[in-house]
Amino acid sequence: MNATLIGRYLGAFGLLLLVSSPFTLFVTSGSPIASGVKAGVGLVLVGVYLATNLKQFGQLATRKSSTFFITSVLTVLGVLGALVGINYVAHQQAPQWDLTKERIHTLAPQTIATLGTMPEKVKAIGFLPPTHESYALLETLFQRYHAEAPAKFEYEFKDPRRSPEMAAKYQLKEGQASVVLARGESHTTLAAVSEQDLTNALIKLGAVGTQRVYFITGHGEWPLDKDEAAPSDPGGSLSELRRQLLQEGYAAEAMYLVGTTDIPRDASLVVIAGARVPYTQPEVAVLRKYLASGGRLVYFTDAGLVDGLGELLAEHGILVDDGVAADAQFNSGNPYVVLSPFYSTHAIVAPLKQRGMNVELPTPRSLTVLREGMAGGVHVEPLVHTSQHGWVETKPDENAVPSDGEKTGQLTLAAAITRDTKDAADKRFDEARLVVVGDSELLLDPNWGHEPNRNLVMNTLGWTSNQVSKVTMRPPDREVSTLELDTDAMDPIRFISTDLIPLSMMGLGLAIWLTRRNK
Repeated sequence: MNATLIGRYLGAFGLLLLVSSPFTLFVTSGSPIASGVKAGVGLVLVGVYLATNLKQFGQLATRKSSTFFITSVLTVLGVLGALVGINYVAHQQAPQWDLTKERIHTLAPQTIATLGTMPEKVKAIGFLPPTHESYALLETLFQRYHAEAPAKFEYEFKDPRRSPEMAAKYQLKEGQASVVLARGESHTTLAAVSEQDLTNALIKLGAVGTQRVYFITGHGEWPLDKDEAAPSDPGGSLSELRRQLLQEGYAAEAMYLVGTTDIPRDASLVVIAGARVPYTQPEVAVLRKYLASGGRLVYFTDAGLVDGLGELLAEHGILVDDGVAADAQFNSGNPYVVLSPFYSTHAIVAPLKQRGMNVELPTPRSLTVLREGMAGGVHVEPLVHTSQHGWVETKPDENAVPSDGEKTGQLTLAAAITRDTKDAADKRFDEARLVVVGDSELLLDPNWGHEPNRNLVMNTLGWTSNQVSKVTMRPPDREVSTLELDTDAMDPIRFISTDLIPLSMMGLGLAIWLTRRNK
């Protein structure tokens, strides 16, 4: 290889370095030093080319190949110019895509809906010093909320040590890291830093009134508090459900039916969760009267439970099948824990269906939708099904396969019922609502962390109590695995990935082209 050819290679690289140095300065690194080094090296290499190819210039204008050389140079310049333009537009528009599995950079539908329905502006104050480990996470979260609703969500940070008057105003303890949400004269304080906590705090701050939910007790139903769980089953309580209800603006209270003649008028909803002792006829009469006047009831049962409510359910179009619903389609290891992505188009399950989520129902009972014998104005709509391969196992201790005489096919596991009560005397609402779910164990504390189950339950309560905004997808419990990179760490990564590597590839291509041209 002679000096002339080597000079051409070096000159080509030098030209690339020279013309790309503004790109380095304004787009990739922002470093004047890096840009200056590139430009300087480029000038030197171009100088080498000129020195070693001086005799060729006189012939260049007359040679046909010079036309191709000039065309190639202009092409390279055009490509570089286009890259600069594309990067400039991308920098200005700053488009973002969340490609993470858990969608950790995307606000949940419940958060978006909450921000959209806030009646007036809310100001968030992060009482954290910049050195606090949660500062960056909270700032990112605030930025997303503000970007979603810039006119309704503002934020700022205060160092509690330097703003004692603000800490005193919001009654914060000394050294306490907190977030305060202020709306007019009202405010609320939270200590945790997560989308779920922040959105729940917004819901509470914007709640006009409290939705009161009564949980019937006295028949072996699951208790609301951990302290009331059976010693042999410490996870057998609804404490996590109760906590979520409080976060979303409900008040959850236990209620006895014995000795009562009516459900309290302030009841937004009544829940029966896992009753295992039969209700008495007077108690059933109270529930029947409640539904006939437009009441709202959610009923959860389990395999093997007998509660004496079959006649009341039959009046509303539902027969709870005996045995255990089984389906090995998605859980061959234990067909009695049914995993189901099969939903109807009902509003309660539409968000789950849209996202293809599987609810997980341990030992559920299936439901039969009745066609006759119901009260007037009753309409039944299934919510959740098994696959086409489901069956009702009548002897779960003996078999785990369909047997002769057992119900088979796509089973209904949950159903929503409405009943026209416009003409009812002393009505509560024009329409009674009842949801029947063949599994109460999904309410228990150990199972509450399963996101699809949690949304199924909370959407059920939201629809039944006619809280439309609470039929949505809530912020999930995300397992976040992130790599924190500051500006100093990002600069070399950006320079290498968007400048050095593409430039090297272009230089290599140019060298190959020159080599072939000179053969």
